[in-house]
Amino acid sequence: MERETLRYLEQLSEMYPTIGKASTEIINLQSILNLPKGTEHFMSDIHGEYEAFSHVLKNGSGAVQKKIDDVFGHTLSNADKSALATLIYYPREKMELVKKQEADMDNWFKITLYRLIEVCKTVSSKYTRSKVRKALPADYAYVIEELITEKPEVLNKEAYYESIVDTIVELGNTEDFIVALAELIQRLVIDHLHIIGDIYDRGSGAHLIMDRLCEYHSLDIQWGNHDILWMGAARGQLACIASVIRNSLRYGNLDLLEEGYGINMLPLATFAMEVYKDDPCECYVTKDCHASTETETEIAKKMHKAIMVIKFKLEGQLILKYPEFGMQDRALLDKIDYEKGTVRIDGKEYAMKDTDFPTVDREHPYELTDAEKDVMNRLRTSFRHCEKLQKHMDLMLKKGSLYKVYNGNLLFHGCVPMNEDGTFTKVRIFDGEYSGKALYDELESCVRQAYFAVDKEERERCKDILWYLWTAPDSPLYGRHKMATFERYYIDDEEMKKEYKNPYYRYIEQPEVADRVLVEFGLSGDHVHIINGHVPVHRMAGEKPVKCGGKVIVIDGGFSKTYRRETGIAGYTLIFNSYGLTLTAHEPFVSKEIAVSQEIDIVSRREAVELTDRRTLVGDTDIGKKMRERIAELKELITCYRTGVIVEKDK
Repeated sequence: MERETLRYLEQLSEMYPTIGKASTEIINLQSILNLPKGTEHFMSDIHGEYEAFSHVLKNGSGAVQKKIDDVFGHTLSNADKSALATLIYYPREKMELVKKQEADMDNWFKITLYRLIEVCKTVSSKYTRSKVRKALPADYAYVIEELITEKPEVLNKEAYYESIVDTIVELGNTEDFIVALAELIQRLVIDHLHIIGDIYDRGSGAHLIMDRLCEYHSLDIQWGNHDILWMGAARGQLACIASVIRNSLRYGNLDLLEEGYGINMLPLATFAMEVYKDDPCECYVTKDCHASTETETEIAKKMHKAIMVIKFKLEGQLILKYPEFGMQDRALLDKIDYEKGTVRIDGKEYAMKDTDFPTVDREHPYELTDAEKDVMNRLRTSFRHCEKLQKHMDLMLKKGSLYKVYNGNLLFHGCVPMNEDGTFTKVRIFDGEYSGKALYDELESCVRQAYFAVDKEERERCKDILWYLWTAPDSPLYGRHKMATFERYYIDDEEMKKEYKNPYYRYIEQPEVADRVLVEFGLSGDHVHIINGHVPVHRMAGEKPVKCGGKVIVIDGGFSKTYRRETGIAGYTLIFNSYGLTLTAHEPFVSKEIAVSQEIDIVSRREAVELTDRRTLVGDTDIGKKMRERIAELKELITCYRTGVIVEKDK
């Protein structure tokens, strides 16, 4: 036996010091391998829509309602089943309403407990007792386990369970117990959650989504370009900070910064009111927001203009600093003719809607004024010292990545940059050129070095890559030929406002290209898929989310209200359970209050993407492969015990 192998087995013997303990673990792992795989949920492009996101987690994209149907069939009315589902989603809120309507709450409590217990039995049946036990709330773990576990040794089961339920009601713990059961059901219907990018921007609840994810039992995150932007801002990258603030002002989400994260916006507001006090700032109206007072609107417009000018200066500095980024056509402040009121882009002159930029030095257009430097330094301090923001970005790092290969699926937010001929684009990152998987790996390394590099210069350089990932044409997270922010604000030419997608989005419709991408990331065979978001599926125009006969699934379905005019729905959820892949399209979520009072769930339509001939077991998954490896190692350890190569430690 090789020395390294023996050393590893000796370390393993610390965990399993006897033949008996090693054998018990083998039996345990072998039993798990034959259970149905857990249910994975995939969500993308949530864009701050907290209430809709939260409700989809609570109802398991319709899985809770289906379990209720499976358990009760026609023995309960549709009204009773809807009431039970609403109770599971919002237990405390629903019970408050019930107490106002029910005369005999003890009887309602008993009936409800029995129904919840039956649902719990069903949703927990595909897991081992050990896994269910870990999911149980600490205060009620023993009682819940007694109620949901079959006990063949109990002859009068009805009397046994009735005595437990009666005691719960008698002790006055029923409401807390119902909440515990409801939350257990919510947890068990989703075994693992994949977020395929863009938690941030557009909607106002990104911080609440991140709070929820910080407590979530099992998840991974593939960074979107909006997430990377916030990661850059949290690290103090000034161009990222300017873009985060610009986005928040554009979509009327300043509350996210000020109240959600406690970012002090007073320096920017004071500066903007001084510099642009007589400027109507007509180009800087907040999009899709009608809640502000006239005074708030005027202040927001001036802040909006102030940060826009600062943003263009900071981005220009980066473009000039890193010519390898290939973004010289995006440095436009030096292309403005202030006398004529025009700008020259790609050799053509365009009239501008605003050229009143008092802080722009025409000789040095990308330099910040002293006042602008002071504003940005104070904002950087506020972002860097926000504990909540740093906690959320820590989760992004720990649970996040640019891509993930998981159970035969390749997950990433945007694209694999391609040339017009369908080959992978070679992208220069500092001193090297990378394409395909190597490009993703190099960029992910840069993201992590932006946080952890010891060398300060390297750390600062990699922080600038976070801005590159947000906006660059060759960024796999962005994947358009330009970000036309300047044109959208200042030029009345619809063609100039267009952002053409990377050829990836055209070629990925071809099965041979999809296969090439999958092989590049180590996947091949009949049941492998690319799952990504970023570009909304224009369902109303006839576009389908499932492409290449099911090899490619795009799940950006419009969680953000901004995109619903294009998608015609309010988000997709992809579900991968032991029966196969199912895509769920959601109708808009109105509010929690209406969901509770009127027992209205999100209407979701399910479409089968790929169903398996037999149920997928844990043994068929990536975790199953690791379990088989551990079983083989434990068998080798037992052999060492029996031959005396390693001595048992605990008889």
